[in-house]
Amino acid sequence: MRFALIAALLFASVPASAQSVRSGVGSRYAKMSPVEIYERGLRSMRRGYYTKALEDFNRVRNYHRDDPISVKAQLAIADVYFKKHDYEQARFAYEEFATYHPRHENLDYVTFQIGMSIYKRAPLAAGRDQTATRSAVNIWSGFPARFPGSTYAPEVEKYLGRARNRLARKELRIARFYEDRQAWGAVQGRTEVLVRRFPESGYVPEAYALLAIARHAWGDVQGAQEARQNLVAFDDSGTLVAKVDRHLARPPGERPREEVFIRPYRVRGLMPQAPPSR
Repeated sequence: MRFALIAALLFASVPASAQSVRSGVGSRYAKMSPVEIYERGLRSMRRGYYTKALEDFNRVRNYHRDDPISVKAQLAIADVYFKKHDYEQARFAYEEFATYHPRHENLDYVTFQIGMSIYKRAPLAAGRDQTATRSAVNIWSGFPARFPGSTYAPEVEKYLGRARNRLARKELRIARFYEDRQAWGAVQGRTEVLVRRFPESGYVPEAYALLAIARHAWGDVQGAQEARQNLVAFDDSGTLVAKVDRHLARPPGERPREEVFIRPYRVRGLMPQAPPSR
């Protein structure tokens, strides 16, 4: 009889405990306006209490959708993920915001942050896969025309320059790889891409030098001289020009009648993949 009484009391306490938990959650937001909840979330975010900040911002977004502050809360959610270095989730949140609010006054900031969320995930080493860097460049390209007078334009220009320089460094790295194997057609292709797509990169001088050498090796004497002339405008010290001149002083080579197979450049750490079916 005594055990039956204890069991009954235990079962009776379960709903009461659940009710107390619910009331505890509710008490966190009791008598607080959406603005007050949002501001408390901002304070938590500034202090690094990201879990609490997300709780407050999600509360505003999910329970006060008709209040204008819910839009700010949605953007703040993305900012929290970015500050947590959860860049994949931050990118998703910023892109979602841009989709729901395509004419928002802070869309320039959102676009900048989308690019930053991608850029932060890209490897620094040029030899690694730079797909993320290319994506960031695509996001930021045309930013000044899209958002004239934006206060974020200088930051976009700075990081866009870094991203393009990283991509140029990768192209040059691949060109050197093929130079070591005397695959002059591949060298020419990579260096031409570099000087065309990244003309402001610091790797342009060496690219022109390799381009001149590659063209000369394939018997394109005129093309080699054109690349050399372009190099002169960049090579203040004359070191690269002197190197090119030594190569151009030799008899020009000939373009092979048949392409010689050269092991393709492979991104470090990745296995080669089969070409996609068409």
